[in-house]
Amino acid sequence: MISLVVSGILALLFMLWWVKQLRKPRAEKRLPPGPMKLPFIGNLHQLGTLPHRTLQDLSRKHGALMFLQLGSVPTLVVSSAEMAREIFKNYDSVFSGRPLLHAANRLGYGSSVSFAPYGEYWREMRRIMILELLSPRRVQSFQAVRLEEVKHLLHSVALSHGSVNLTELVLTLTNNVVCRIALGKRDRGEADNANKLYEMLKETQAMLGGFFPVDFFPRLGWLNRFSGLQHRLEKSFREMDNFYDQVIKDHVNGSSHKLETAHEDVVDVLLRVQKDPNQLLAITDDQIKGVLVDIFVAGTDTASATMIWTMSELIKNPKTMKRAREEIREVCKGKDIVEECDLSRLLYLKSVVKEALRLHPPAPLLIPRETTQSCTIKGFEIPVKTRVLVNAKSIAVDPNCWENPTEFFPERFLDSPIDFKGQHFEMLPFGAGRRGCPGVNFAMPLIELALANLLFHFDWDMPLGLGIQDLDMEEAIGITIHKKAHLRLKATTFH
Repeated sequence: MISLVVSGILALLFMLWWVKQLRKPRAEKRLPPGPMKLPFIGNLHQLGTLPHRTLQDLSRKHGALMFLQLGSVPTLVVSSAEMAREIFKNYDSVFSGRPLLHAANRLGYGSSVSFAPYGEYWREMRRIMILELLSPRRVQSFQAVRLEEVKHLLHSVALSHGSVNLTELVLTLTNNVVCRIALGKRDRGEADNANKLYEMLKETQAMLGGFFPVDFFPRLGWLNRFSGLQHRLEKSFREMDNFYDQVIKDHVNGSSHKLETAHEDVVDVLLRVQKDPNQLLAITDDQIKGVLVDIFVAGTDTASATMIWTMSELIKNPKTMKRAREEIREVCKGKDIVEECDLSRLLYLKSVVKEALRLHPPAPLLIPRETTQSCTIKGFEIPVKTRVLVNAKSIAVDPNCWENPTEFFPERFLDSPIDFKGQHFEMLPFGAGRRGCPGVNFAMPLIELALANLLFHFDWDMPLGLGIQDLDMEEAIGITIHKKAHLRLKATTFH
């Protein structure tokens, strides 16, 4: 019976769509080229399980500025450095909107800085984040936290029997660092709590990358009730909301563990700003929770994914691994551990990380944008409220910018000024312009410090009985693209 009702509804929707097409004026705006679309769903069926790859293939046929209709949502796909430069240099404010995505809006309390609409609230909260939470001085203040947690990582590797599950250990590292910086304590104490938090964050990531019909058919929000994801989304929200409530309550009542450093944690800072009578924006508890969503989700996932992809590429390229290892051991000869003051001299390691970010941008389609007004790009008219997907993966392997673009070759960066901070459009793993990721300087010290110490203290190889050809490089589905199979390696202590 239900299936007949649904079929009837879909038939009615199709008829309404067809009538709308017949009534359209023949003279339409000159939109960018794109593939043919189907009635009602448009090009939605062409996204595939890994959209950044299918969109890259479509762009090769239709151009670096490609127009799609995803359900009822007009969508622009940007796939070259040239087009990215044109947009971010000349039309950045026009392309700084955010679409209202169902899971992000729910889990981020409608106030997550990453997903907030472009406007006064976003500007003020971003200013607070940069000045209070992500300033160079603030990042530097947590140097001891990063080093201590890297020492825990090395200890865990040394105690591992057989192959080392680097994926789990690196996730634990990033989770511990973010917990200490955000909450003032490591994993909120108990191991059970740590595991629960890890599972909650993993589910949050899954929901942010999930398919919700309302994101593509905004007028058909009721369809979400037929999605099994909706129940999971509400459960995930309640669990994280209870967690954030307890965190804020502990800080307000002074019953939380005192910071293990002499500095304020993120919640302390936000509560201080909340009480500041001179603050332009009256910050609510829900808005504090929205900032915590940004820090936990972006802070743990991006860094851990980058470390695992980097180690995977080094295993696949033994000569590169050898050169990086020799540089680190030469620079840090006579030391017990690599410290952050050593990182500036590890030029080849920095090139290795850049190359890993080029080939494996953490969020290959970045976070979707939305045009705030209509504009004209290269002779094509882009309507207001067009969703914009910047394919950072496609840009990073653009043959017009890179020689042998699919090859892992860190040497290309040794004499190159190209960086990943949004000023060079050939490589945009963290975006660019107003909506570029403000936390890049927060993540990179931990990524480089952890990788340097893993290579300094251990020699790495595939587990016994396996060769490089057995390394699975398949990608997992999600906003942040992780390696699908856990990275398990053999670690031999270097003496």
